[in-house]
Amino acid sequence: MTFKQITGKLHLWLGLCSGLVVLILGITGCLYAFIEEIKPLAYHNRMYVTVPPNAVRLPLATLQANAQKAIGADKPLQVAEVLTAPDRTVYFRTVKVNEKKIFYNGYLEYFYKVYVNPYTGAVVKVENTKWEFFNLVITLHVNLFMGPVVGDKIISWSVVIFVVMLISGLILWWPKNKSAMKQRVWFKWKKDTKWKRKNYDLHNIAGFYAMFILLVIALTGLVWSFEWFNKAVQWTANGGKTVAELPAVTSDTLDLRPYSMDRILHTALQQDPAATSLFVTIPKNNKAAVSVYARNARRPYFTSTSTFYDQHSGKLLRRSEFSTRNNGEKVLSFNYDLHVGSILGLPGKMLAFFASLIAASLPVTGVYIWWGRKNKKTTKNKKQASRKPVVSVPV
Repeated sequence: MTFKQITGKLHLWLGLCSGLVVLILGITGCLYAFIEEIKPLAYHNRMYVTVPPNAVRLPLATLQANAQKAIGADKPLQVAEVLTAPDRTVYFRTVKVNEKKIFYNGYLEYFYKVYVNPYTGAVVKVENTKWEFFNLVITLHVNLFMGPVVGDKIISWSVVIFVVMLISGLILWWPKNKSAMKQRVWFKWKKDTKWKRKNYDLHNIAGFYAMFILLVIALTGLVWSFEWFNKAVQWTANGGKTVAELPAVTSDTLDLRPYSMDRILHTALQQDPAATSLFVTIPKNNKAAVSVYARNARRPYFTSTSTFYDQHSGKLLRRSEFSTRNNGEKVLSFNYDLHVGSILGLPGKMLAFFASLIAASLPVTGVYIWWGRKNKKTTKNKKQASRKPVVSVPV
């Protein structure tokens, strides 16, 4: 067997093994590409409020207390997201996961978001995020509703296989000469072109153009999938140097001053006046520090900052921003934006959308090619078997 024949066999069997997962990842990736644009339209009533005249925002502690009362004391709130736009609600999040369970309904015990009007303190919506549509899309994309123990591994190794598929596909696509190249880069369908040929061109030509974008999407996904790959990316970005991780940040438990989220939020807004959203963690005990992740939606990876405060004194304990991070940390900062295409704004998201759509089509067109060839061989063998043997007649 030649190298291309071996590559073809590898491409075929890996595709049959991972095709269904790639199909799911492609479809959910299409939906996820524009999630930030779709949600404000779909959930306008819970995400936006009418700003009253001479409006004054209530203390964040008051909003937190109202949200906690609405959800119940048995589900402690963990994160608050504060949008700096005046017409946006503040939402609080609580989630509980049992990683020992496999299936979705078991490992995700509960997940709620509570949307609160920042001017009246009224609870606008208690969302059961566990069954919210976009959360289901993300969960299907990340672990197939089978949790981190099983689902994550299936997704991770399927993505590895997909990367091999893209490379082997390029080898199979590579033309022998210039005349063959024209057929590999452009659709030349005529009225009499059969569907089998059209399907073959869809698989090869569309796959070729989407390959480079899909490689970026796949490799950025692997950064989250495997710790060794994450460290390898950082090691490479840092010029072959391993940078030690910073120690965990904690609050001073000898300081008995009451926790004040408003004081910390005020300081965070002074630190990042251009931020459009701030994610503030709610400490679960006296030792935990309060982390504030601030970002500007227009340039998220360049403007994102991670800041830690002592929950008792409000003292700044650590601050990380793009300009002060090492190269490995910078790469991780824009990994998500690369994955979803937002690093290039709306055009990047459109590229990610169409590339994901093509990725979803590749298993379908690939199986059709394989099935057609298999049936062709079966038909040919049957015809050969049905031919009557030639009997020599003595003269």
